Amino acid sequence: MSEESDTGGDGPASDDREGGDRQEGTFVVTHVDEGTAVLQDVHSGGVHTLAENPDLDVYEVLEATLAVQPPMEVVWTVAEIHDRRTIDVEHSPERPTQQARELAADQEVGELTTRERAGEGELHVISVPPERTEQAATDVVEDEATLTRAARLGVGRVEVRAADGVLSVRYLP
Repeated sequence: MSEESDTGGDGPASDDREGGDRQEGTFVVTHVDEGTAVLQDVHSGGVHTLAENPDLDVYEVLEATLAVQPPMEVVWTVAEIHDRRTIDVEHSPERPTQQARELAADQEVGELTTRERAGEGELHVISVPPERTEQAATDVVEDEATLTRAARLGVGRVEVRAADGVLSVRYLP
């Protein structure tokens, strides 16, 4: 990132402690309790433990600026929240589209094909063993990486469709 820190520092804002004392980005709340919260940067994967929980919920997505807390600089505070949202991740009863089934037919079990959607979002087609289709769909819905990817893409919901060895993961506006 090449933005100047708005704290009067002389280096760019960064998630490494030597580069600046503020971090601006998109974060998923991965853990909360009454005294603290843990945020993961959806672009760098960096993990930030907050000194206190400013009323955040697990799996909330924040566009925020974090500030490292002196003197040890091992915990952070939320300096500003620019946007706060949740992303719906659901297992749809719909079958994968014809396009998704055709893509899956051309790939081996375990392979993934990614396609941009017209407009906003992405389509991921995964071939899985037919007898593990429903379990694989549940795994994708419950996987924190699905939510992190959705936050990185800037979408509002994820729809997982499954049928006969094919998973269609639709990242939708």
